[in-house]
Amino acid sequence: LLEPVKAAADLVIDTTTLTVHQLKNQIVELFWDSEGREVLQLSVMSFGYKHGIPLDVDFVFDVRFLPNPHWIDELRTKTGLDDEVRSYVLESELATTFVTQVEGLLELLLPAFREEGKSYLTVAVGCTGGRHRSVAVAEELSRWLTKSGYRPRVTHRDVHRS
Repeated sequence: LLEPVKAAADLVIDTTTLTVHQLKNQIVELFWDSEGREVLQLSVMSFGYKHGIPLDVDFVFDVRFLPNPHWIDELRTKTGLDDEVRSYVLESELATTFVTQVEGLLELLLPAFREEGKSYLTVAVGCTGGRHRSVAVAEELSRWLTKSGYRPRVTHRDVHRS
């Protein structure tokens, strides 16, 4: 009966063995930091411009200037989740500089958004089809955000579209 709800959920908490107090603690950890402030819920999304720019995003970064794996026969059917594609996309000095600059921008702005009381923030990264470059960069940004103490939710809207 509740399977459709569970499938659509971002998070499922198994309460089978939890006491009320343990459940409360898990929920508090999800939404508030150690100082009692609401945690900034971050989403990182990859997308393809040919499928439209996503609605309700706070930042959009266009990575169509990076080398396109679509034109390499052995990479075309893979995605930015594959190591070969990730390496191909991110190996250039331009890609490294771009990712570092975006990380610097986020490092500057995320605390400011949080201080202003923003609860949710979405960073979108787009390339032509949403399968290669945007996926690799979104994953890279997500890794950095995790190392920086955030818990980003990553979605690849168009990774399986053609």
